[in-house]
Amino acid sequence: MHSPIRSPIPVETLLLAYRSGIFPMADNREDEEIFWVEPRERAIIPLEGLYISKSLRKVLRVDRFTVTMDQDFEGVMRACAAPRPGHPESWISGRIVESYKGLHQAGHAHSIECWEHDEGGNENGARRLVGGLYGVAFDSVFCGESMFSRADNASKVALCWLVACLRQAGYKLLDCQFMTDHLASMGAVEMPQKAYLKLVEMARRAPEIELAEAFASFSAQQVDNHSSPGKLIAQSLTQTS
Repeated sequence: MHSPIRSPIPVETLLLAYRSGIFPMADNREDEEIFWVEPRERAIIPLEGLYISKSLRKVLRVDRFTVTMDQDFEGVMRACAAPRPGHPESWISGRIVESYKGLHQAGHAHSIECWEHDEGGNENGARRLVGGLYGVAFDSVFCGESMFSRADNASKVALCWLVACLRQAGYKLLDCQFMTDHLASMGAVEMPQKAYLKLVEMARRAPEIELAEAFASFSAQQVDNHSSPGKLIAQSLTQTS
């Protein structure tokens, strides 16, 4: 007999958990049970300290991918949950997906998508989701949950766009939860959970503008400056990176 499908975690419960420094995970993608995690050490990327290599800066400037925000939130989540070489399982279960869809609908979860178009580069033609990330937004904090890449540098480009938008919007903290080699190469640092919670407390105010507005501002500048979105992103990050 199959276990009954658990209902999604309420939005209010998730936001309370994140403000308390904890977050849910599942043992595998088929598991409807969740457990709450409070890391002893927390990874963050200082918003003024993102490291961008010369090769990545070039990828940004030539607009290797079409980048969007919140156009396929569920698609990004499910891509993050898909099996990867050496990682057949995932902590992102069906219940986790449904719970974060609720957060997204409430305006507290966002995705960045990287797309590739069919040969010929026609932006009106078919496109494929080749990279992205998603995370939770509350107060002036963004908690990155997961990212994926099906093309070289796609997840790194998504992260660059996220950081540029967070800075533009006036966010104070980008939480990465657990340290990885990939995040360390982009400038992530670790700190004790107690120190992390102090940063969360210091960021308890609304950002200056919404993330969607920050994202749109780069497109508006593109029209005004006759530049490309990627060049604007690279330029904005170069100012302190």
